[in-house]
Amino acid sequence: MNNTKQVTHLMLNQTPVKTLLSVLPCLLFLYINGVMLFALLKKPVLLESSRYILFGHLLFTDSLQLLVSMLLYIFAVTMVQMISYICIIVTLFATIVVKMSPLNLAAMSLERYVAICFPLRYADIATSRTTRVAIAVMWTMASVDSFTQLLLFVSLENTSFTVPRFCNKNSVFRLQIYSTLNKAFTILYFVSVSLIIIYTYIAIMITVKSASSNIRSATKAHRTVLLHLFQLCLCLTSTLFNMMNSSSLWNINPDMALHIQYALFLGVIIFPKCLSPLIYGLRDNTFRHVFKYYFSFGFKTTVRPVIKT
Repeated sequence: MNNTKQVTHLMLNQTPVKTLLSVLPCLLFLYINGVMLFALLKKPVLLESSRYILFGHLLFTDSLQLLVSMLLYIFAVTMVQMISYICIIVTLFATIVVKMSPLNLAAMSLERYVAICFPLRYADIATSRTTRVAIAVMWTMASVDSFTQLLLFVSLENTSFTVPRFCNKNSVFRLQIYSTLNKAFTILYFVSVSLIIIYTYIAIMITVKSASSNIRSATKAHRTVLLHLFQLCLCLTSTLFNMMNSSSLWNINPDMALHIQYALFLGVIIFPKCLSPLIYGLRDNTFRHVFKYYFSFGFKTTVRPVIKT
């Protein structure tokens, strides 16, 4: 009980500074992501390409994850109490958007794999329609875990209680079966996505070495998939946040535990999601000029003609 009072006191004393340092980067990169999405929507020719549709979807899902993470953090530091159903909806939606990132990376890697390894069939395989079907499949796959836990919760739990202290997944889904189920789905997702990205990386690398033409494009695709692999590692790190943020941290000094949790939140949740869309957007020559035009309100640059690829 004394530790709880110390934690509450520390959270209330440090909330303004820590909340500011957490919320400002989120707001900044939500704005940047919004400009990128606006730039894509203003150039419909880009959205005819499977590559840019998937990139736009990555921007959308990463922005959702940033927004939900920011809201959950604010709920935590302000000690908001809420009815269980509201907390369930927020936390399960957060779980879904977290799983969307690795699935989207796998789809982007497959798109580059088809473009480099099957260039003659690319136009028939990577169409706008098949890309949108792939996005629907991704959302379905990411939702299976959450809907399964929701069904179990309705069947096994008392649904009328108020969430104590603040809303997080462990405060609502308290039975061991939820943790076991979540770990099983998480392992399945990451093993599947890792195999896809590693396979496409090796296949493109072989194509790069054996290519007699269009070597530059193949080399760029090879580096792109390597970046996807790096991003997958960041996604995996963020999913381990709950393990690093486990109750074992509370066995040490409460002040130190909160500092560690705060550093983990910024380091493995916020900043990777802030940087990844920006890196992808600025690496693409065509999109970079469109983004700079809208980000500077059209004052400092002009948009180059978009070449459909």
